[in-house]
Amino acid sequence: MKYTVTYTLASAVFLFSLFGNAIAEPGYDGRKKCSSCHKSQAESWLQTAHAKAMKSLEPNAKADAKRKAKLDPAKDYTKDKECVGCHVDGFGKEGGYTVEEPSKYTANVGCESCHGPGSEYRQLHRKAGAAFEKSKKTMPRQALADAGQDMNFVEGCSACHLNYEGSPWKGAKKPYTPFTPQVDKKYTFDFDKAVANSKAMHEHYKLDGTFTGEPIFKLHDEFQSKAKVGVKGKED
Repeated sequence: MKYTVTYTLASAVFLFSLFGNAIAEPGYDGRKKCSSCHKSQAESWLQTAHAKAMKSLEPNAKADAKRKAKLDPAKDYTKDKECVGCHVDGFGKEGGYTVEEPSKYTANVGCESCHGPGSEYRQLHRKAGAAFEKSKKTMPRQALADAGQDMNFVEGCSACHLNYEGSPWKGAKKPYTPFTPQVDKKYTFDFDKAVANSKAMHEHYKLDGTFTGEPIFKLHDEFQSKAKVGVKGKED
């Protein structure tokens, strides 16, 4: 009996080690919660191509580009699951966009497509921001990374912009994007240039220093040296 109980407990611990992390995976919160604090970034993002990503899937939108890529320009692709994933936040993931119950806060390519699902790190931003405002106490940036915030962005961007057959990106897999450099050279993707383009990404605003240390985005210092002073909001 003693050995049976010990074996059962050991099995339970083993199963938790296998599945515990999967259960704790952060989910998508939607950009409404991000925008309530990051007002300037949100307003700037509204002017970008990413903010209109779902529009391009509508019938007769971007008709010439679709014809060139051998797509039917008259078709409604907004419910096509092979297309939607690169035009929304968190498609097929916890809290992310769904075709069955679409949300305007996860439609289009928003905050969490680049920064990662925010259900956990958003809480850290809120708590650390309050502590910094009160006593200038800082938090290690590693805590955000541990909670799921992406400090690199390259893989997230490549998953859509470089996901085609013959791509230099090693993660390419079906369903591939039909918009490739072979179809039109404008689809050639250079990450460093793209992420600095305010027509695609939001403009950058001064950070107050709440978070310190590694990991840090490779263009962080360059962007901050030219960043504007933004308008802050308070969480709803």
